[in-house]
Amino acid sequence: MVIIGLTGSIAMGKSTAARMFRRMGILVHDSDATVHRLQARGGGAAPLIEQAFPGSTVDGAVDRSVLARRVFSNPAALQRLERILHPLVFKASEAFLKQAALQRRRVVVVDVPLLLETGGHMGVDLIAVVSAPAFIQRQRALRRPGMTAERLARLLVLQMPDAKKRLRADIVVPSGLGEAATWRSLRKVVREALKRPARHWPPDRQRRRLYRFRKSNARNRPGH
Repeated sequence: MVIIGLTGSIAMGKSTAARMFRRMGILVHDSDATVHRLQARGGGAAPLIEQAFPGSTVDGAVDRSVLARRVFSNPAALQRLERILHPLVFKASEAFLKQAALQRRRVVVVDVPLLLETGGHMGVDLIAVVSAPAFIQRQRALRRPGMTAERLARLLVLQMPDAKKRLRADIVVPSGLGEAATWRSLRKVVREALKRPARHWPPDRQRRRLYRFRKSNARNRPGH
């Protein structure tokens, strides 16, 4: 089973690309959605986050605005949060891949915003980076609730620059040239994926080494 790693900086159109993949009938694992579930009431991360950051939950669910204020400008706190979330997200991703393999899927997509920053690209067979011109990215981002120019600037500093992501992509998916161009690029991604050998599923010792690398990388990274 070939694994496509879908990534892109904030407001580049990655979520739209993921929806398009789903419309093609391809299974997509959404890491952000997984984090939301883990932080919701009954989620596996909520009690651990409350223990690490007392007062960050309400009625058993993480108050994301409170947590963001605690970790956003505090690299040590952010690393502590990542040490809680990353193993749980990895476990959910493994369960997704296992289920997809049981369904005999030839290609799947893992949607990971920080795929390149965290070393997650080492566990995929093809990297697809969604990208748009900076002015479009800015317009999209500033339309989001609660987003300000100052907050956007801080987020961009913490992410790998788009130019570097595009250089490391196997295929760049444009999201600022209209829907038809995005569809063409995504179909190209699938065609290319089908030509490649499946290097990471089923899992082996190399994949377990990758997991240890991710944990180490999260501990040593100043932030995302």
